[in-house]
Amino acid sequence: MHQKNHWWNQQKTIADDSIPFVKFLKMRKLMILCLLMAMQFNSFSQTDSVAANVKDVESIDAIIQSLYDVISGGAGETRNWNRMRTLFLPEAKMIATGTNPAGEIVKRVMTVEDYIARSGPVLEKNGFFEKELFRKQEVFGRIAHCFSAYDSRRTLADKAPFMRGINSIQLYNDGKRWWIVSIFWQSESKEVPLPKEYLPH
Repeated sequence: MHQKNHWWNQQKTIADDSIPFVKFLKMRKLMILCLLMAMQFNSFSQTDSVAANVKDVESIDAIIQSLYDVISGGAGETRNWNRMRTLFLPEAKMIATGTNPAGEIVKRVMTVEDYIARSGPVLEKNGFFEKELFRKQEVFGRIAHCFSAYDSRRTLADKAPFMRGINSIQLYNDGKRWWIVSIFWQSESKEVPLPKEYLPH
């Protein structure tokens, strides 16, 4: 009987001693959860507080014109990539699709930073001017979709573009400004020419 009581008292002491540790674990989990929620909230706050030129993002016309303007420039001309960053949501995607030399239909999904790193040096080295030819636009509430036909030239003096295509642009208005959510584009080809209704009238 004495041995049993000794064993019980010993187990009870261990259990009692473990209570603060259990509370510590619970508190630690709660702190981690609160931290994650704060980080998530902060990410939304940062998304809505990206500095931009008000004139660049005050309307759909303005943000699309700014998009074409910011990537265009002569050979050797540095682009204002910070300006480009302000047009897009941080989570935005830029997606190119086309046909590779093997005849396979492929796509490349990029962030804005990927695009700047991949295409920026080429645009600045060779010169690149892109302009909108025609746009089909639909808006519902805070969302908008634009089919924006474009042509691309190396210099403004070029008589004909070396490339044409369509940018499918999705936009979002947060009540303060417009943001580009994604751009999905395809260049025209012999098999897929630009529709006549997307050419300048």
